[in-house]
Amino acid sequence: MPQSQTRRRVHKIGRKKLFDKYELYQKAVQSAETDVEFLRKVYREIRKKDPQLLREDFCGTFALSCEWIKLHKNFSAIGVDLDPEPLEYGKSHGFKKLNESQQKRLRLIEQNVLKGRLPSADIAIAMNFSYFVFKSREIMKQYFQNVYRSLKKNGIFIVDCFGGSHCFEANEEKTNYKSFTYFWDQASFDPVTNRAQFYIHFKMKGQPKRERVFSYDWRMWSVPELREIMQEVGFLKTHVYWEGTTRKGEGDGIFTRTEKGEECQSWIAYIAAEK
Repeated sequence: MPQSQTRRRVHKIGRKKLFDKYELYQKAVQSAETDVEFLRKVYREIRKKDPQLLREDFCGTFALSCEWIKLHKNFSAIGVDLDPEPLEYGKSHGFKKLNESQQKRLRLIEQNVLKGRLPSADIAIAMNFSYFVFKSREIMKQYFQNVYRSLKKNGIFIVDCFGGSHCFEANEEKTNYKSFTYFWDQASFDPVTNRAQFYIHFKMKGQPKRERVFSYDWRMWSVPELREIMQEVGFLKTHVYWEGTTRKGEGDGIFTRTEKGEECQSWIAYIAAEK
């Protein structure tokens, strides 16, 4: 999920502990190390070679860009986001953990992905459903066109998406971690517009629950809608990578290319578009 409009990043809890919303977000929502391996695998599967330059749109704290650079000494990354707060957080945290050589291979741009020419890349990505912020077909098409123009000759555009019957009603899920609890709250859904309101709440052990730390006003886009728009702007082919399930019916984190999904209350998939 993209970073929130909430402006206060760090709050004191008691006298000793700090509440760091971006740290908790990265622990609860992101799996940057495995995500970049998957991105590399998809490119190799389609293009039969290694990519080098990744552009992370809606990059927030640009954790994926940092992990991408660590994969190989020839890999470089560009992070693009219009919100200066998460960019500054990333500079003072994840960026500082990179060595000097790795830091030189990372470029950050504070920019709206709809405006101006986006930097060229082998892979462009929009992760954590961040692009769901675009609620009209016209604007989504404008973004996809901008991505298409920016990609190199053999470039690939990869996005994640989610859905399922569970997304058509208000609900809240919670996940317990060692030192905190993560809440994913769908507050509403409007079937006329397909708009949904989501929030992330956190509760650290022994501390009050912090409500609406991140807020997302999104349109729920379907896989066919997104693939059709991609093809309209010029992408030659699109591929869907669907997550498998465990015996308990939960996602197993393994994504396989397919043209047929499953009926699920909640599902996650990736779409890879070839230029």
